[in-house]
Amino acid sequence: MHARERIESYYDALRTEEPLGPYFAAADPGDDDPVKFGISERLVGADAIRTGLRRQTETTTDWTVTSRALRVAERDRHAWFSDDVSMAWTDAATGDRRAFETRWSGALERRDGEWRFVGMHVSTADEL
Repeated sequence: MHARERIESYYDALRTEEPLGPYFAAADPGDDDPVKFGISERLVGADAIRTGLRRQTETTTDWTVTSRALRVAERDRHAWFSDDVSMAWTDAATGDRRAFETRWSGALERRDGEWRFVGMHVSTADEL
């Protein structure tokens, strides 16, 4: 699997409400922890990322994720990406629908034959 396919698989997992934690790397001894910035949170470390993503999956439903500009560069063990993504979900408790135009960027590392995110940043774009 190429890095692009792994990123697209992550988008699919969001849409189908599958576990997202396995897409992120655990820190290797001596390395810094992986980090994920979402629209409203900063998660540092594999445990915090997995907990945050599990909570997200438990409290949201009906995800739509539309990639419009995925660009991926891949080398032997490292890859990086950027994308413009329309995304929306429903708050499971209130039924409120949330929708955002977002920018994504991040880095992946090949570990044990699989691409894993070591950094991800999702932000909203304000009109200028």
